Order: sequence, then C-alpha cells, then structure tokens
Amino acid sequence: MAELAPVKVGLLGLGTVGGGTLTVLARNAQLIASRAGRRIQVTHATARDIRRARNCPLAGVSLVEDPTQVVDDPGIEIVAELMGGIEPARTLVLKAISNGKHVVTANKALIALHGNEIFAAASKRGVMVAFEAAVAGGIPVIKVMREALAGNDVQWLAGIINGTCNFILSAMSEAGSDFAEVLGEAQRLGYAEADPSFDIDGIDAAHKLTILASLAFGIPLQFNRVYVEGIRHVTGEDVKYAERLGYRIKHLGIARQTAEGVEIRVHPTLIPARQPIAQVNGVMNAVLVRGDAAGPVLLSGAGAGAEPTASSVVADLVDVVRALTTDPGNRVPHLAFQPDTLGETRVLDIAETETACYLRLQAADEPGVLADVTRILADRGISIEAIIQLEAEHAAQGVPVVILTHAVREEAMNEAIARMEKLPALKAPVVRIRMEPFA
Repeated sequence: MAELAPVKVGLLGLGTVGGGTLTVLARNAQLIASRAGRRIQVTHATARDIRRARNCPLAGVSLVEDPTQVVDDPGIEIVAELMGGIEPARTLVLKAISNGKHVVTANKALIALHGNEIFAAASKRGVMVAFEAAVAGGIPVIKVMREALAGNDVQWLAGIINGTCNFILSAMSEAGSDFAEVLGEAQRLGYAEADPSFDIDGIDAAHKLTILASLAFGIPLQFNRVYVEGIRHVTGEDVKYAERLGYRIKHLGIARQTAEGVEIRVHPTLIPARQPIAQVNGVMNAVLVRGDAAGPVLLSGAGAGAEPTASSVVADLVDVVRALTTDPGNRVPHLAFQPDTLGETRVLDIAETETACYLRLQAADEPGVLADVTRILADRGISIEAIIQLEAEHAAQGVPVVILTHAVREEAMNEAIARMEKLPALKAPVVRIRMEPFA
C-alpha cells in the first residue's frame, strides 16, 4: 500500500509555543507519524521578524511575515494559530475555516470570547477546531472532558489554572513573604509579566474556566458571566492563619452544577491541606473534576512552557490528521455536546452562590466587639465553625480575629460584612476568602 502524502501544516506565530511545536514535531517525527497514520509537515510559519535567529528546527519551513499567505495557501490543510490575542487571530482563524482548513489553536482568550462564532463557522464548513493547548498547557484536560468522561454527569470542577498565581501563593506559604515581595520575585524569574494584571487579577484563569464550564455542562461559552477575583488582597498573614487552621490558599477556577443553575467563578479559595490539589505548588497546574460515575479525577502537570504546551498542540494535530476522512457528523463535538443540544442553563450571579467563608477582622481590643460581630452573623443566619483571636503585632492596628463560617449564601455574607465594617471597633475592612471542602 502506497504511503500517504504528508499533511501540510502552516503555523501562525513562531514564538515560544510555535518554536516548541516545531521542536517536538522534528524530534518525534517518526513516532508521531506512526500514531497519526501520516507524516505531519510544517511547510510555512509566520513571524513578525523572519530574520531573527531562532532556536528551533526550520529546515523545509518557509518563513513569511504575512499570515494571509498561510491561510490562503491551497496546499495547507491545517492552520495552527499560535499568535495569541484576539486580532488578527480571530480574523485569520475565520478565514482559514472559510477556506476549508482545519484549525488548531492555543488561544484561550480567542476561544473564551469568540469560540461560539468560530465553532459555528467550523461546523457549517465541515472542518475541525482543536484547542487542547488553550487550557492548562500540557495537561490533556480537554480530551478528558470531551472523551474520557463522556459517560459522566459532571457535578463540579475546580482548577489551579494560572501558574503565576500558583507560584506567588506557594512562595508566600513557603517563605512567609508578602504578596508584593513574591510578585517581584516572580517577575525576576520570568513567571510574571512586567504588567502582571492579566494573571494576578484572574482574567487568564477566567478565560480557561469559561471553556471548562462549557465542556462540563453543555452550555455556550459565556465569559461575561464568570465572576472574577484576583489575589492582590491576599496577605502573608492570611496564608499563615489559613495554614494554622489546616488549610491552603489557592487561586481556583470553580464551576458547579446546582438546582438553580451553574456557578462559574474565579477567586482565592481556602481548601483543606489534606486535599491532593492543595499540594500542587509552584507554576504547576491542576484540574479536579467530579463525575457521578468516575468520582473525583485529578489531572496535574505543567500549565505553560514551550514543550508542555507544544505537546498539546501536537496532540491536536495528530487528532485532526486521524479524523481527516471522518464524516463531520461523527467527529467529537467541539464543546463535548452536539451543537444543537447546548443548553440554556442559567449562569448564577455570584450573589446567588453559597460557600463557607474565612473572615479576617482587625478589631480594637475592647469588651463586646466579638459579641457584636457574632450577633451580626447570627442575625443573617450565618453559622460559625471556628473563631480565633490572635496576638496583635501592632496594637494600633487592632487585634486580628479569624472566623470560619459554614456555607452561606453570598448575598447574606455581603450584608453581614457591610454591617460589620460600620462597627467603630473595626480598624480595617473585613477580608473575606471563600472556602471549599471538595468532599
């Protein structure tokens, strides 16, 4: 039987991930061909500066500055969009789809914000859009959600899906340092950008959670409905007090199915230190999924980097090559569910969600303060699990008081915090961090 011609691929973007993809494809070419059934050959790649020296194999690759040359080339069957950002990536992806080309992308922002449009266009044209590398780098969480857990009713998922935040919180725990100090270290090490807002304010994690929630619950991508909170307000004291109580603080993306609707939220979270996901430190990522049949499934690994992310890009290329001759109606759906079955399940506002809470107060050391605080909580039906008064480091700033509550509706907690902050004895705003047992 004659060997099939190689599948020709065009790369849009030759940065960290693009270079890593070329490296993995070249190093493992024979292995990949034996798994895909055909050789995969990158024939073109785009870069802003095609003259710059690059540490990746470029033999046989034509470098071009105009990406439309790639998406319009009739010999290219798959376009790998590795540019990042929204434009021109969105326009180029839609043009590639219009030209009948399959697309592989690592662009979580593009999928989170424009995935509904892109997937609709791909379905109409009969081509595939693969996006494993868009969430959690080298961890195959998309494939697990779409295929391995296809028989499960997913009840909830939680993910450490931003390596910068996880590095900062891990370092705060290990070194006892405060946020600003550790952020500076992360920037020096290259784990955080000069402007780290996209990571530390939770936007990156929200893009990824948008995708995971759609895969889990069969709903359209709805980034605008995600509650997003970053880690700027988490202090070294909070990390220390949480650990004293048997918890770790992690920045999590959480999606949960409830009787009222779906929760999709990103925020710092106290989780029991005994939980395996609490032990995922540094720049590593992890996603914990609970299905009704499989129970809890934990996936962890490198969430970024040239070769871990390239691993997912290449896996998508292999999947596309394997399915080139498959009838479009029999391919794995983009968002795990057949497009005409995506539901209109309501995404809850954060005020409608229910979680236990960690509260830290700075209170004057005088009689009756704790009685006032506990009365405010009791008036709103908020039950206390534990309360600890700690030694004051600076008398003028008040005595630290940490309260752990049982699960409470967010709007009730908001009312209680607003009332507590009106007490003259409180020296600073109340710090609230949500808690999840993941039992």
